Amino acid sequence: MQYGICPLSLVPLRRSPDETSEMTTQLLFGEHFKILESRKYWSKIRVLADKCEGWIPNNQLQFITKEEFDAIEEKTPVFASDLIGFAERPNGMLTSILLGSAIPLLNCFPITVDGNKTKGKQTKENLINTALLYLNSPELKGGKSPFGIDASGFTQMVYKINGYNLLRTSEQQAKQGEALSFVEESEPGDLAFFDDSNGAINHVGIIMENNYIIHVNGMVRIDRIDHTGIFNNDLRIYSHQLRVIKKII
Repeated sequence: MQYGICPLSLVPLRRSPDETSEMTTQLLFGEHFKILESRKYWSKIRVLADKCEGWIPNNQLQFITKEEFDAIEEKTPVFASDLIGFAERPNGMLTSILLGSAIPLLNCFPITVDGNKTKGKQTKENLINTALLYLNSPELKGGKSPFGIDASGFTQMVYKINGYNLLRTSEQQAKQGEALSFVEESEPGDLAFFDDSNGAINHVGIIMENNYIIHVNGMVRIDRIDHTGIFNNDLRIYSHQLRVIKKII
């Protein structure tokens, strides 16, 4: 088994080893992973945080030893909590890092990061503050950054920065936490899930105060929510049908 870490700002994880293949998710700077299969130009990896698997180019990863991998696993994760910042190497070279990037402390990965960081579990009240940092970020299927993000990537990143692990897709996330019966029982930071006409969960957002929700629909935006679903005031329609609300923390 081989191990790796992401040395770049953002790396696409693709469904197959081809640069034209669908991007299923992304790696942010400092994320670590297991390498399941290695080819001449591509490697199939499994991200430890959410068990996502996919292919990345070999020239966009940095190999680490099992000992270094285990050292990351043993430490409490530290994440960048500014919209954008920089990681500086000992030679003075800078790498831009995005909100939610990991900051591992390894001899093989010597970096200095200024700016705000989070470590360990934050209070539930901080979830909304983090979510608002992504406001107006464009929708991008498979995206996890302020420059392109999807619905479940958004909820996953907000929770991750605050010290809580969510799985990658809305369907997977809907299996986590405790179900609530009514919108009125929810608190800011709880997750609301929505389904399609076939009953399949296909969307998720974060409950705010006063019957508002922040979610991704074209962009990260704030809309009204009630027992029916999300009401898009711009279009004057219900854009998503409510299925269940989950309390994660």
